[in-house]
Formats: sequence, structure tokens, C-alpha cells
Amino acid sequence: MVYMTPWKRKLEFGKTMIMGIINVTPDSFYAGSRKQGVLEAVETAKKMVEEGVDIIDVGGMSTRPGSEPVDEEEEMNRVISVIRAIRSVTDVPISVDTYRWRIALRAIDSGADIINDISGFQFEPEIVEVASDNKVPYILVHIKGTPKTMQENPFYEDVLEEIKEYFQAKIEYLKEKGVGQIVLDPGIGFGKRYEDNLEILRRIDEFKEFGLPLLVGASRKSFIGITMGNVPPEERLEGTLAVTAYCTMKGVDILRVHDVLPNKRVVKMVEAILWRKQ
Repeated sequence: MVYMTPWKRKLEFGKTMIMGIINVTPDSFYAGSRKQGVLEAVETAKKMVEEGVDIIDVGGMSTRPGSEPVDEEEEMNRVISVIRAIRSVTDVPISVDTYRWRIALRAIDSGADIINDISGFQFEPEIVEVASDNKVPYILVHIKGTPKTMQENPFYEDVLEEIKEYFQAKIEYLKEKGVGQIVLDPGIGFGKRYEDNLEILRRIDEFKEFGLPLLVGASRKSFIGITMGNVPPEERLEGTLAVTAYCTMKGVDILRVHDVLPNKRVVKMVEAILWRKQ
């Protein structure tokens, strides 16, 4: 499962990076992120690069609560040509948002640099071998259940402790398998109640005990809508920016967002106040 590619890289940290979302899907929860076809996706990627994006995240299957998976061929058709086209116009790192090992492998062959697996290798364990053999960073996400079932009455005695136990076991396995760079994502909205999402953010510092980079993907998600008075995704930008400012102050390494420019500006301002490296 190895493709030798010239764009292999190790992510360098030291400031909060912005990961821009491109969903090549008709049904992602935020309509503004949906891109239909290669041309629209490439134009979006170019705009993100102009706005200062640090990583471009490409996905071909919605994982919103209650969503049904698409078949592998459909996902492959959606993402591979888009990744290849984006790679042809920029050298910004590209992550592929998939839990399927064949998609990840083809994506790397087409120019992707990072695997972003919302399943924590629960759905297709072979994806670990793809990350290890190809020496690409692997984003380890916490999820309870599947996208279809994850919001059906999730429950935690202590959400932070359960996520940390999950991470501990999976980090050990990934290291044993030779995955060189691991990024931790506590999975905001992936099998979490409203209060769980807020508690994760409140105690986000605790994940630093693993000594690994942290990613938070909270952009326009439902807990923000609830907090702001049950507003739809289209009206959740201000809440997202508040989370971005907070996470930047807490030293989160990557923020996965729909709106690159306003989030990039918030990070820049907060880091200027903190005297953090620009």
C-alpha cells in the first residue's frame, strides 16, 4: 500500500493553523461548504489560498448526524479528481477526509498529504497501514457510534476522561504500526451532547498531556446554533469566530473551518496579543 510521492511532508507547528473545508457533496450540513464538481472546488481552493489557508481538507461523503454513507465508488469519483486538480494549482498541504483505506491511498497518489479519519480507524483498520507505509500525518478523531447513529442519546460519565482513554489506546497502536505524525481531534459533534461539546472546549488544555498536536473542528456546528438561540448554520459565523479566538488562546494547533478569511484574521489578532510567532 505504498505510493512514493514528491509532496510528502511533515506538518510544522508553532502557530494556530487554519484548515479550510471543501465538501464535494450535495448534503453536508452547511450549504456554503458544498462544491459541485472539480471547477467549483478548485476555484474555492484558490480563494482559500489567497486568504491564507494552511491546509485544505477535501471530503466526498457527508458525516453529519444521521447521514447515510455513499458507496465507495461514488466517494472515489467525487474526491480524487478534485484533489488532483487542487494539487495542480497549489502546494498548500491537502488532507483527505475519509475513513476508507482505498480512498486514502488513491488520494495520496493524487496529491494528498494528510489522512483525516473521523472513525479513528474503527471502520477500516487498514487505513493505518496506508498512513504508516506512505509516511503521511494521520488525524485521529474521537467518535462514538457512526455518523448515522452517533447523536442517538450519547452519554458520558466524564467526557474528557473517556476521550483520553480512547486516545491513549489508539495512539499506542498507531505508534506500534509506525505512524510517524499523529494529530488529535476530540470530535466536536461526533457522538456528543450539547454540554459535552462545551466541556471539551472548556478543558481542551488537558489533551496536551499526550504531547501531540490538537485539531478542533467546531465550525458552524449545532452546539453553536443552540448557544446563539437556535440559529441555522448560515447564522453561526460569530459563534465560530468566538471558538476560534478561544482555541487560539489555548494553543490549539489546527482549526478546521468553513470560512477561511475571518478565522485567519481572528487567529492573527489573538496571536499578536499573545506575542506568539506570526
